[in-house]
Amino acid sequence: MQSMVGEDKSLLSRWARQTSRHPWRVLAIWAVLLVSLGLAWRVDHGTFVNNLDLPGAEAQQAVDLLHERMPERAGDSASIVVKAEAGLINPEVQAEVEQMAADARSIPGVVGVVPPYTSGSEAISRDGTIGFMLVQFAEQADAVPDASVAILEEIRTTHDRDGFEVELGGQVITAGEQAPPSTSEALGIAAAIVILLFAFGSVVAMGLPLVTAFTGLAISLFLIGLLALRFDFSTETRAFTAMIGIGVGIDYALFIVTRYRESLQAGGSVEDAVVKAVNTAGRSILFAGSIVVVALLGLSTMGIPFVGALGIAAAIVVTLAVLVALSVLPALLAIVGRNVDRWSISALRAGPAGDHRGVWYRLADFTQRHPWSVTVSGLAVLILLTVPAFDMKIGSSDAGNNPTSLTSRRAYDLLTEGFGAGFNGPLTLVVDTARSTDPMAVDRLVAQLQDTPGIARVASPVVNVTGDTTVIAVIPTTSPQSNETKDLVYSLRNDVIAPTLAGSGSVAYVGGPTAAFIDMGDRIAERLPVFFAIVIGVSVLLLLIVFRSIVVPLQAAIMNLLSIGAAYGVLVAIFQWGWFSGVFGIDRTGPIESFLPMMLFAVLFGLSTDYEVFLVSRIHETWLATKDNRAAVNHGSATTTRVITAAAAIMVVVFLSFTLSDARIVKEFGLGMATAVFIDATIIRMLLVPAVMGLFGSANWYLPRWLDRWLPRVALEMPESVPGTTETTI
Repeated sequence: MQSMVGEDKSLLSRWARQTSRHPWRVLAIWAVLLVSLGLAWRVDHGTFVNNLDLPGAEAQQAVDLLHERMPERAGDSASIVVKAEAGLINPEVQAEVEQMAADARSIPGVVGVVPPYTSGSEAISRDGTIGFMLVQFAEQADAVPDASVAILEEIRTTHDRDGFEVELGGQVITAGEQAPPSTSEALGIAAAIVILLFAFGSVVAMGLPLVTAFTGLAISLFLIGLLALRFDFSTETRAFTAMIGIGVGIDYALFIVTRYRESLQAGGSVEDAVVKAVNTAGRSILFAGSIVVVALLGLSTMGIPFVGALGIAAAIVVTLAVLVALSVLPALLAIVGRNVDRWSISALRAGPAGDHRGVWYRLADFTQRHPWSVTVSGLAVLILLTVPAFDMKIGSSDAGNNPTSLTSRRAYDLLTEGFGAGFNGPLTLVVDTARSTDPMAVDRLVAQLQDTPGIARVASPVVNVTGDTTVIAVIPTTSPQSNETKDLVYSLRNDVIAPTLAGSGSVAYVGGPTAAFIDMGDRIAERLPVFFAIVIGVSVLLLLIVFRSIVVPLQAAIMNLLSIGAAYGVLVAIFQWGWFSGVFGIDRTGPIESFLPMMLFAVLFGLSTDYEVFLVSRIHETWLATKDNRAAVNHGSATTTRVITAAAAIMVVVFLSFTLSDARIVKEFGLGMATAVFIDATIIRMLLVPAVMGLFGSANWYLPRWLDRWLPRVALEMPESVPGTTETTI
């Protein structure tokens, strides 16, 4: 590929030149798109939901059967939990509880309320001070109107007082407690502004990445909102896409603006600087962003609809971030021109990138002079951080992991106090008796359940009006997150239900949220190795094609795995073991969310590859010009480490800001991504990659001739001083 700016031989070069000559047209097109999507979103848009459908899983079969045969029980419920010092059988207390039940029955969407005094409900604790009532809704939690939930909260606040504590729990309540506070995003953005000021030393240059990042994010959110009319995006989608969109959008713009300023400082014209920036940094962004999108879309292969939808939403955000960086940003740069450094802050102005006297050049040279020491010590730190990951227990957090500031957590604790640890995670057995030839089969099953170790209580069977479906609620003795409860689910399915109902014609399914998350964990564990192999394989192949090297792709894959493994280890240490958990507002440990490892892997592997591409492409560019590996590593590291550090710092503070959320899963996402990006930008990019490339020397760029002939030729960057090279260009 000839990358001479004056010869627009690549598609990106021609595009950049046209954009720089007609910037207002480009901006007008994007403005029309933004306004159109915004108006369409305002007219009608979907909502984020808590859809945990798991096609083919036993827990899903139980839900499907309930929808078909007992729709009144297929909706979600809320619970009103009361702790009365005077006791629930006190006449005044009973009258007040009955009044709350009457008020709850009048809430739109409620199909039934079961007060604690209902015969057979067993809803009053043994000491008589704690009781609960179930408020059954016709719809799933995500479809219950906010106004209905607000009435429940009004009932709670009206009656709650000293000596008469009222709390709310259940899926309907917890579904509305997942949105992170907007202040967390504001803090992350404020920190990003400060870092950009330090990176550029100019208010104008600082503002450009912010404008483009939020343009891409706004369009993405409008588009996702419209797609939500047809697809089920989970309630975590907003926080997740905001994290990715802000971090990636600013980072991509940062790389292009940096390259643009370098070209201006080298004496180029504004137009040529725009073309140079897009044809170099922009090309790297296009390639790296493609890897992130492929990894995110790969989540659709996991067989879990809401995970696949989350991957699609994140892929939309990354795609828009790339497109905006390659079009809106060049147009803005063409308009701003040499004023990009206007309103500069002299105290923050850094020296030229790649200066032999600079700290980054000296650091790279140090790793070249002491490659073994740096490599061994760096690997030792990463392996040490990864060790806790081998003890990772995946599962699902519940209201018991919420902060005590939330009513759902307080309700959870009251139910545990009054009825035992397993009460918050009941199992629902749905028995299909439509083809039953044994009328006593259900009775035998109930008797067997009562004698099964690990079961605290078996509720009376409930039969539908047609008599072909029976529901049995089972309360375990252990908490929903415990291994004992997981073993109980397996035992019920394999050792209790199957032999008890054998030959009767009846079929029973173990369902409920606890069983559903166990099924989800099993499916993820089954498909995770294949997913990992696909993502790693695709990225290695693409890096092999671009850098014409065997060592570079393998080194990148190993380094990426180490940074992700370290992030897993930190998550286990904090969220599962409880180390420094108080710093992040966690007062109760628990398992790592079952779908979190693959979500983090998809995003982090792509982001780590981003930094690998930005660093190695500059090293590769110098290598092609000089054939001096040490000089190439030093120069490439010196010219990119400052901007990679700034980009990583922005991502870290944005991701860390989301740990301020009350939602545990949002904290896990934020901390996991912040940890991996920090490790990647420091230990790996600053130290390990230069050291390892120093160890391999010219072997870094070895590729067998037969493989070189077989692979297609696609290049990211090529120095202008290298003639006679023809490559397929983008």
